[in-house]
Amino acid sequence: MSIRPLFAALAVLALAGCATDPAPNEQMRLTERAIAQAHAVGANANDVPELKMAEDKFRRAKANMAEDAFRGARRKSEQAELDARLAEAKVLTEKSQEQLTLLNTRIARLHKQLETAQ
Repeated sequence: MSIRPLFAALAVLALAGCATDPAPNEQMRLTERAIAQAHAVGANANDVPELKMAEDKFRRAKANMAEDAFRGARRKSEQAELDARLAEAKVLTEKSQEQLTLLNTRIARLHKQLETAQ
């Protein structure tokens, strides 16, 4: 049995063990943009609990980044991004529902006007 393949395998295992997660800089930027977008559509951390959760998780992700705990930072940042997108979707859905209610009220009023005109 040749010893060379054994050394090669050990070297690969040693390198894999030393590999660390890269800093999730792009994910952090995506999360920051998602939170900003949620604020831009009118989400407020006091009214939308998902936005509060997103901001809390993003703070924890930043703390993990400062401690070089990149895996935890990536995970918290991804969760924060999803929470921020959910908050944005909820605000937009609520606004759409309000517009739909307003339009249905106007349509009902027009129907009544047409009935009285006939």
